[in-house]
Amino acid sequence: MSTRHFDIVVIGSGPGGEGAAMKAAKEGKRVCMVDNRQLVGGACTHTATIPSKALRHAIQRLVDVQNDHPELRVELAKVSKFKDMMRKASSVVARQVQLRTTFYERNRVELSIGHGRFLDAHTLEVTDPRGASELLSAKSFVIATGSRPYRPPNLDFTHPRIYDSDTILTMNETPMTMLIYGAGVIGCEYASMFRMLGVKVDLVNTRDRLLSFLDDEISDALSYHLREQGVLIRHQEQMERVEPTDDGVVLHLKSGKRLKTEIFLWANGRTGNTYDMGLDKLGIQTDSRGNVQVNDAYQTVVPHIYAVGDVVGIPSLASASYDQGRFAATHIVEGRLEHKLVKDIPSGIYTSPEISSLGRTEQELTQQNVPYEVGHAFFKSLARAQITGRTVGMLKLLFHRDTREILGIHCLGDNASEIIHIGQAIMSQDGPGNSIDYFVNTTFNYPTMAEAYRVAALNGLNRLF
Repeated sequence: MSTRHFDIVVIGSGPGGEGAAMKAAKEGKRVCMVDNRQLVGGACTHTATIPSKALRHAIQRLVDVQNDHPELRVELAKVSKFKDMMRKASSVVARQVQLRTTFYERNRVELSIGHGRFLDAHTLEVTDPRGASELLSAKSFVIATGSRPYRPPNLDFTHPRIYDSDTILTMNETPMTMLIYGAGVIGCEYASMFRMLGVKVDLVNTRDRLLSFLDDEISDALSYHLREQGVLIRHQEQMERVEPTDDGVVLHLKSGKRLKTEIFLWANGRTGNTYDMGLDKLGIQTDSRGNVQVNDAYQTVVPHIYAVGDVVGIPSLASASYDQGRFAATHIVEGRLEHKLVKDIPSGIYTSPEISSLGRTEQELTQQNVPYEVGHAFFKSLARAQITGRTVGMLKLLFHRDTREILGIHCLGDNASEIIHIGQAIMSQDGPGNSIDYFVNTTFNYPTMAEAYRVAALNGLNRLF
């Protein structure tokens, strides 16, 4: 069997792999991209970020029309099936794939379709879906195989009423009831989406509060709004077993509760895609969730083999994965380490209302004995929010009382994931450039949602004495 030779072979065409491949190709390296899908984009494009966010947008538009035209609610309900919502998501996926395919063509990155498995530290065997194989050799490798939903062995995912966050997108009909086990980001997002579709949703949380990594005030607000929409949240519950029936699924909890639902969605964790890659023979170990350990340069224990994205665990964000891929390729090509650029990574949570957060929370600052102050801007008081009718939410700024340095930005409400980046630009400045005074000394367009920064800054500065 002949072997094709490259400078760098990247395994996985999601955000991390794409970032690494594009950076290396633009630096003049000969690059090959390996992916087990026929189409590029990885799980981000095909089963996770893009389709779920496109689905959310389609559902939100439907709800907006129903609210604006209540006389059409009955008629809209007849044609607004889940599969109709998914058509919009599928069209976005197709456009994303087409766009990303041109990136590889334009930068002369070769594609190899199939499952990659290391034969030795410099040779990868790629086996395509038909069973044919080819060998690729390279000076360096980047593992960017991403993650998939964790599937406990005692749960039968072949049952037509049991889904995970990948397979739920293949559902054809809108159910009457749904039980979501796992109240992390994915669980909360789907609870919000299906409740907007009119589905009766039970959200089972294994912890004592929703998304405990968030600022307490934002987490409490999310809980309030989900409950107000009709989601029943059950905290500190653990699954004992799942009993599928002909007409539904019964969840037996260790607390003794039994919950019956039409559809069961497992949303409790993800696992890295490292199975059968031959990593163990190279001395590259994975943890219980299939994640690879790396150093600050994203190198594994084999220095010329790097790993980026979801397969290395936290933060498991598409945005961070792309940067990690670029940084790994930069280290391969130039020997330069750029990981410091991703010190503060904004999180975007696409519930309804939307959430975005950056920096430290109130509870973290209190534990660290940092003298901070709080500034709020409630959307209900902003002219732009009143005009659009999107009055739910707030912007919250945390800043140092003495230096006025911005320490944390937390936003809940429409377009929160966009609004956060205004503050991020200031918070990322060094020294006196990072100051809450920027927002009171700068003129914002009026009316805008950006004006929330001026309102929140003034609110916080008025607390100083």
